Amino acid sequence: MADFVLRNVRIVELGRGPGWAGPVDLVVEQGVVQNIGHRLERPLGVEEYDGEGRWLIPGLWDHHVHLAQWTARGQRLDLSDSESPEHVVARVRDHLAEHPGPLVSTGHRLGTWQTEPTVAALDAVAPDVPVVLIAGDGHHAWLNSRALERLGLPPRQGVVAENEWYEAYTRIEAVLAPDVSPGAYRRTLDRAAALGITGLVDLERGQTPADWESRESPVRVRVSTYADGLDAAISAGLRTGDQLPGSSELVRMGPLKIISDGSLNTRTAWCCEEYADGSGAGAPNQTSAELAGLLERAHSHGLEVATHAIGDRALDDALAAYDVTGATGSIEHAQLVSRVAVKTMARLGLRASVQPAHLLDDRDVTELIWPDRAERCFAFRWMLDDGVELAFGSDAPVSPLDPWLAIAAAVHRSDDERPAWHPEQALTAREALAASVNGRGSVHAGMPADLVLLDADPLAEHLDTASASVALRSMPVALTMVAGWTVFSAI
Repeated sequence: MADFVLRNVRIVELGRGPGWAGPVDLVVEQGVVQNIGHRLERPLGVEEYDGEGRWLIPGLWDHHVHLAQWTARGQRLDLSDSESPEHVVARVRDHLAEHPGPLVSTGHRLGTWQTEPTVAALDAVAPDVPVVLIAGDGHHAWLNSRALERLGLPPRQGVVAENEWYEAYTRIEAVLAPDVSPGAYRRTLDRAAALGITGLVDLERGQTPADWESRESPVRVRVSTYADGLDAAISAGLRTGDQLPGSSELVRMGPLKIISDGSLNTRTAWCCEEYADGSGAGAPNQTSAELAGLLERAHSHGLEVATHAIGDRALDDALAAYDVTGATGSIEHAQLVSRVAVKTMARLGLRASVQPAHLLDDRDVTELIWPDRAERCFAFRWMLDDGVELAFGSDAPVSPLDPWLAIAAAVHRSDDERPAWHPEQALTAREALAASVNGRGSVHAGMPADLVLLDADPLAEHLDTASASVALRSMPVALTMVAGWTVFSAI
């Protein structure tokens, strides 16, 4: 279906294009939308398909995915509903009673816990087998003594966090190797395509461009590198946007990824003021000079930079580095901001690569330890109003790889019976959807034929944002195409 005519579709207007009243036809040739109009003629020898009045949007993108970890998550014990360290320990004990052997779990969040997790508590129920409990935000892990030994980590009383944990995770197969084979990757990407995703940015740590030579992807992928792989990327002459050698033309070089600070739940996000619980103000993961040096080197070799900054001081530090080096790219998360910083992002032309579903998980812990700055968290309205380009993502496995969940969270800012949290920062459905299509606006002539047909109007009117959120989270995807080829169909 790289060349075809698609008839009788309704273009969802996202602020770009002439605006079309009623159903229209599209002509796609060589994977590009060549023409849009009413009752278009079918080129000789080209197939014709009927959209049956469905709604048409550009393909959705997830701009922040850890693809190997998301692929592995379904193979691990899910502790996301755990309420305390004691609850976690009980779940571990019960699991090991039925499944003896090494254990790797994911999902727990200690932000609202009243007691601290300890190695001794895990040792009491798992003295002989390694146990690794990865936090829901990915910034720390709770290990028992056997796991510390297996991963070559020194003894301690509490968790392993930030840079020490990132490095240790690259050896996780020493405890329990997940299935991250090409087949497992393909299943993950097929599920993404079924949600209307036609592209994603893979920010997995420890991968190399060569890893993608054996993987088949039905969607577009931008593959990142971290500081430890920067020399290799530069030596290979790879610039952001280049096709990776030996890979499909859908797989391209992405940005240099930098994690400049920690997270809210782990209390390592670097802030201008101390946390309300007296746990400090977080800390950077590298010095300002080291950060600027990485940006300068990447920028001088044609690589964009994606800089993780959750705390407001981390954001200020990152913006200063972008400003002095002239580097381009994105701020990842931008969870706690000042209005001045948002305006600086706009001036520097940096994207805000944000994950709206995180506000659903972080609402309660924010009110607990950042109660004096909650109104400056997930400030999407400020960003849009001040001219910052928004690019939505999931940060899977921190949140599910589901673009409709992110869109719904940006619109309603709640996923339970409580009212929307700081609704003054909410977006309309049109704005949230526009932040999910890689900047393409409405479907228009000249764009790649990365297209999604929906069985419902994503911009339909609703009584309130709560009902709009419900409809968005269950949005029925009928067809997903990448470069004009069908990669998912429910028709």
